[in-house]
Amino acid sequence: MKSLQDILDKRDLSALFQPVIDLSGGTILGFEGLIRGPADNPLHSPANLFGAAREHGLTFEIEMLCRQIVMKSFAAQDLPGKLFLNVSPDVLKHPSFKNEQTLAYLKNLGIDPERVIIEVTENQPTFDFTGMRNALLYYRSKGFKIALDDLGEGFSSLRLWSELRPKFVKVDMHFVQGVNTDPLKQQFLKSIQSIALSSGTQVIAEGIETAAEFRTVRDIGIAGGQGYFIARPSHTPSIHPSAAVGSLIDSSNPAKQPYRNARSITIEMILNYVEPAHPDTGIEKIFFRFSEQKNLRAIPVVKNGRPVGLINRHEFVDSLAQPYRRELLSKKTCASMMNTAPLLVEKSTPIHELSGFLSESEIRHFTDGFIITEQGRYLGIGTGQDLLREITKAQIETARYANPLTLLPGNVPINEHIEHLLQSGKSFSVCYGDLDNFKPFNDVCGYRKGDELIQFTARLLGTICDPMHDFIGHIGGDDFILVMQSADWEHRCHRALSAFAQTSQALFDLDHRSAGGYLSGDRQGRIVHHPLPTLSIGVAWINPELFNSHHEVAEAATAAKKMAKEKSGNSLFIERRRLHQHEVNEEQEQQESAVANFG
Repeated sequence: MKSLQDILDKRDLSALFQPVIDLSGGTILGFEGLIRGPADNPLHSPANLFGAAREHGLTFEIEMLCRQIVMKSFAAQDLPGKLFLNVSPDVLKHPSFKNEQTLAYLKNLGIDPERVIIEVTENQPTFDFTGMRNALLYYRSKGFKIALDDLGEGFSSLRLWSELRPKFVKVDMHFVQGVNTDPLKQQFLKSIQSIALSSGTQVIAEGIETAAEFRTVRDIGIAGGQGYFIARPSHTPSIHPSAAVGSLIDSSNPAKQPYRNARSITIEMILNYVEPAHPDTGIEKIFFRFSEQKNLRAIPVVKNGRPVGLINRHEFVDSLAQPYRRELLSKKTCASMMNTAPLLVEKSTPIHELSGFLSESEIRHFTDGFIITEQGRYLGIGTGQDLLREITKAQIETARYANPLTLLPGNVPINEHIEHLLQSGKSFSVCYGDLDNFKPFNDVCGYRKGDELIQFTARLLGTICDPMHDFIGHIGGDDFILVMQSADWEHRCHRALSAFAQTSQALFDLDHRSAGGYLSGDRQGRIVHHPLPTLSIGVAWINPELFNSHHEVAEAATAAKKMAKEKSGNSLFIERRRLHQHEVNEEQEQQESAVANFG
């Protein structure tokens, strides 16, 4: 067993990182750097490691080594946000600590001191308050930010908070765990949040372990959080919240779409974080993980945050089950048994695209699973089963309110989507598409040809929509609604009209195309000539400040559609008056004033 001195001499410590996130938006604020001793050693535990360091008078040496290892790993992985660096008061005040070793080390690693948060940990009473205060002020002058850890448990945190005005204050997990059912803990957090608002401090809740705790802490207004529910400490942490956390973030963000379909759902929805292995991890450790975690199907292999392989459970176990195989490979690393060409999928990939790819690729990509990345960095893994489950859920949700002819969302999801966007405070366009002269076409050519024209129009309008920003629905008959947030929505509408004019002719009989229409009785029984169907699109630009409900939006879109239909042929009408109503009013007032002066 390695001694404490052996650990120091061989620098045999490893860094873990636990993300600290913005509870309202889900973005990464930074990572707290944690440390572990050698595996299979009592000193693996931080409590044992630092306890032994105090007992042997090596606290300063161990903490300095910990700090260097954490900073080096943080830089090597190019992790985003701040680095929360734990420092005990005794080391903070140590004479050797002010020789700027940490600054020099950061400079060599290319880390700006302003990205480093000195997190003061208090595991014993601090009697030299003045010395600790002066030390913190010194490091603040060098560009470091200050965080006070375990508020509510420490001995001088409140006094330090009062005098130092730290950037962050971390609330001890005792006041966070179970907060959803404890009114006293809720009141404590509200009081801390109130003080933080008046002092310019951001509060971080530690130890969030359940969705209920997450919601309660977030709703109180606490800025940041960390804990097992968000993410466990990891050698290669994810830089994106889990699907469980993401769903809670989305539920509080009205800008997100309430209606889901397979074209708007991305691979991120099926992301599952699995602690990756390093290529140098021994095969025995991989075998132990598979033995302990019966539901673990695959282990990703990651180096410096980048995936380099995937170990399939069944292939791995079957290989070791062969006679003498385990004994022969026991000293080798997992890199020798991993699939070096796993399927890598960016988190923004729509699930329908991946589904189409998997249906045409090797079966192993479906059974083994795939690695989900963000700009090449490891986030987690997904499985074929999860993909099918999510697609099925989306299809069921689509079918509940879908128009049976086009399978597009009907009135209920259309209205829900518009209401959601109104609450978001973001402007958007509502495009009301309608076929001109459809009824006489349906009467003359029959309902089958009429259905064919409606389905054709639905497909055409769908192709001009961006699935990540736009929403298409089918009100009924030949009426369609496009709720568009694409920056180039107007160009997309022109594309739709141009495409309809060029391609719809194939749906009409040659005689009707030659005549430019067909003869049919009108409502008074007279035989009249009707032009071939064309497409009209009326657009209402929606400023949420001017609309109170989807009913008002529908009225504005209907009025715009009527204006579009007054034009002949394939036409577009855009109603922008409400968007600039205040500007129009001002211009009218100026004109009236000018007329009055002239008179």
